[in-house]
Amino acid sequence: MSRFRVVRVAAAPPEEVWRRLTDWPAHGRRVPLTRTTVLTPGPNGVGTRFAARTGVGPVGFEDSMEVVRWEPPREGRAGVCRLEKRGRAVRGWAEIEVAAGAAGGSRVVWTEELSVRGVPGVCGPLLARAGRVVFGRALDGLLRGGGSGNGPPSNGLSY
Repeated sequence: MSRFRVVRVAAAPPEEVWRRLTDWPAHGRRVPLTRTTVLTPGPNGVGTRFAARTGVGPVGFEDSMEVVRWEPPREGRAGVCRLEKRGRAVRGWAEIEVAAGAAGGSRVVWTEELSVRGVPGVCGPLLARAGRVVFGRALDGLLRGGGSGNGPPSNGLSY
């Protein structure tokens, strides 16, 4: 298993940041060569299942996930969404925490622990580094672009 963490600060309020980060199809638009499909009817919550397919044509893998914890942010309390990764190639979990930040903004902590079938444990540090880069860029795009991938950046991201 390889664990990594990505932390960001956004100018948008926690409720908006939560909406952006739990727009599952938007994740696929932010990760290269990936398409995300929601497999259960809305609204999002515990039991929501989706799959992120990464690859070109028949060459690739699917990352199947299920929401097992769903606590949207409320005044005075951070929001937490936990995903269990249940695919054949990718196993583990991801946890997204959205808390109130300074000046009405938000602080996001994305923590992920995963293993990839066929990748030896000795490659864990490399996998963690790649995860920080890929998910950091996806997180930046989701925070900046409001999730949809359409329109100009909202300038909701700061470091």
